[in-house]
Amino acid sequence: MSLLDREMPDVVMTPDHLRSRTFPVTANLLVAVAALVVSAAVVLGTGIGNWVLVVVLGGVLYLLGLNFAAGRVEGKRAARNRMWQALVYTACLLAVLPLASVVWTLVSKGVERLDGDFFGTSMANIGARDPNGGAYHAIIGTLEQVGIATLFAVPLGVLGAIYLVEYGRGRFATTVRFFVDVMTGIPSIVAGLFVLSFWVLIVSRWFNDGQPQYSGFAASLALTVLMLPTIVRSTEEMLRLVPGPLREGSYALGVPQWKTILKVVLPTAAPGIVTGVMLAIARAAGETAPVLLVAGGLARINFDPFAGGQSSLALYVFQQAGDASKYAPARAWTAALTLVALVLVLTIGAKLLARRNKLTR
Repeated sequence: MSLLDREMPDVVMTPDHLRSRTFPVTANLLVAVAALVVSAAVVLGTGIGNWVLVVVLGGVLYLLGLNFAAGRVEGKRAARNRMWQALVYTACLLAVLPLASVVWTLVSKGVERLDGDFFGTSMANIGARDPNGGAYHAIIGTLEQVGIATLFAVPLGVLGAIYLVEYGRGRFATTVRFFVDVMTGIPSIVAGLFVLSFWVLIVSRWFNDGQPQYSGFAASLALTVLMLPTIVRSTEEMLRLVPGPLREGSYALGVPQWKTILKVVLPTAAPGIVTGVMLAIARAAGETAPVLLVAGGLARINFDPFAGGQSSLALYVFQQAGDASKYAPARAWTAALTLVALVLVLTIGAKLLARRNKLTR
């Protein structure tokens, strides 16, 4: 007897209109509204809490009601899946809400002093009763300090990651990797103290007639120490993600290892490396403690990072937030908004540049 002649077992077929039943969106919204109404009636009616407790209790009631109502329509398995989806969306919303609140507060309070005077003047000769004064000196200091630190940290960090991935073997590589991991978690004030004790109090005396010299360059050295571990670790991970056959194909063509790294490995990992560099720059631009210790916090404009004190946007925010003037908080909020916008512009520009390089290869 052939397989076609055999009698097929009885199969219980489910009608299409039953298998395709889904819980309506309107019913989902009704469950949510009913949960909030009941929660508000219980919490506000008894006076045991405020609107925060209303939302929390409403979320719990919504999940329970959704599980019950969807179970009656779709079945227990589909209802359980829908409930977990709602939990995931709720968790995502709870994660986004604080960030949205920070951005809204920053923008709403930061636009008060968003004018030409803020970006074109410094705090030199500005008294407590003077509504003027800006952050031009702090913007210049931030750009110079972070720029110099990037010039130091990016080559050193990328070369260190190349050594760990392509050449590093044995105890020395393990030791380097260990110290990079340790440096990743050091507080920023430790880096500032290191540069203060070594560069400001010792080395700078050789170039300043025996007197310690606070400068923007000293702040750049401290920021370099903070940027290095982030760049090394992120670049190392990106280099490890480059497929081995790409290297092997290059070696098979007789290309030496250094040229393979330069022409094959680094271009392939470039987008991820750029991301790591921008994370390091964002961290450096927002650091206050190292700049406070070694830069001097000058209130006037100083374009020379090697002579005289400098300020930065993060230090400017710190100083204005603690100032007794009633005009200081507005300056602090606007400077914080400027710092976030500056980091955002640099990040978007670097991403576009990396994407353009990837498309042109």
